Amino acid sequence: MSRKVRIAQLSCGPEYSGVQKEIYDAAEAVGAEVFFPDIALADVERAVDAFGLDVRSADLKLMIARGLALVDGKVDADGVFIGTCFRCAEAAIVRNELRRYIPEHSKLPVVSYSFTERTTSGTLLTRMEALTTIARRRALLAREEQTGITMGVDSGSSTTKAVVMKDNEIVGTGWHPTTEVLKSAESAVADALEMAGLTRDDIQAIGTTGYGRFLIGKHLGADLVQEELTVNSKGAVYLADHQRGASTVIDIGGMDNKAISVIDGIPGTFTMGGICAGASGRFLEMTAKRLGVDITELGPLAMKGMGKNVPMNSYCIVFGTQSLVNALAAGSSREDVAAAACHSVAEQVFEQQLQEIDIKEPVIMVGGTSLIEGLVYAMGQLLQTKIIVPPYSQYIGAVGSALLASGFVKGE
Repeated sequence: MSRKVRIAQLSCGPEYSGVQKEIYDAAEAVGAEVFFPDIALADVERAVDAFGLDVRSADLKLMIARGLALVDGKVDADGVFIGTCFRCAEAAIVRNELRRYIPEHSKLPVVSYSFTERTTSGTLLTRMEALTTIARRRALLAREEQTGITMGVDSGSSTTKAVVMKDNEIVGTGWHPTTEVLKSAESAVADALEMAGLTRDDIQAIGTTGYGRFLIGKHLGADLVQEELTVNSKGAVYLADHQRGASTVIDIGGMDNKAISVIDGIPGTFTMGGICAGASGRFLEMTAKRLGVDITELGPLAMKGMGKNVPMNSYCIVFGTQSLVNALAAGSSREDVAAAACHSVAEQVFEQQLQEIDIKEPVIMVGGTSLIEGLVYAMGQLLQTKIIVPPYSQYIGAVGSALLASGFVKGE
């Protein structure tokens, strides 16, 4: 049995809020152990002075000292979890500086999280799983070409996607709404195989990702069952033909969002989640329905409008919908409302997720919402950069799974 992945915890407050047990449980579930780096008291003040950030809290000073010890190689770790209470502004500053400093001065993967008293192990599970994946499968994640005949299945909250790849080419795709998880997967797989002109027996290796990855992985006998943070990162840089160097991946999903800073195809820092569904693709689906258009028509409609003409609040999906209804009742055009909705979602992702990572070009948008032209435009305006939307961007998780699964093809 392989040794447990060691995740260094730099935090302030989880033991007081009842969250520490949830952190331990999430790590244990993915075969990792969380530990607090040992620091000599005399080193704390020296570390704070060297870091150059004057804080009052003794716990925050200890966080800084532990972070510098990791960078200096005084403590052995495979990854870093940085967590602070969402109520504390001083802690947010320290968390932000450490999550930037550690990847810049080491090769340790970092995930940062702002917890509440209601944070559960389930909320933290994918983050912990991603840290352990990077530690255990770095060689697999470095893979740049697909070989053989493989299939990837991505079971998302809104849609289930399947991709068949053969000798580094996508030869089949399938896309179905996620209703019953296994039935949706079977339908997507059948479509992908039919397009490829292949049968299940022709497939040499299978990879699964997304919310239903464990259930589908067991059902299909998958060779690789892996969380979506590392899989989507790999799929994004592969399709964008930017597997070397730095890049940023943004995936605005139906239920949560992911922002990932990638180096050579491997996540360095990443964050996921959101305060409310108002900052997700779900809000855009509701907007399209209220405007009487298909979701595929929302992007072109938004490109004809001026979002600044309509005040929009999508921090909460309820208030966002209320803003939408009020704007239409006041005589705003459908085009302006569509543009405002796209800008609002992009703005919330910018404020909630993109502040937690270092944004480095190129910026790659993936997932189903990357096909909404108005949203891509709004994100580009906020970041003041050209956004790359690669081909097959909506199949990103399935492509990443198929690519990585080829590492399990016999003879590889």
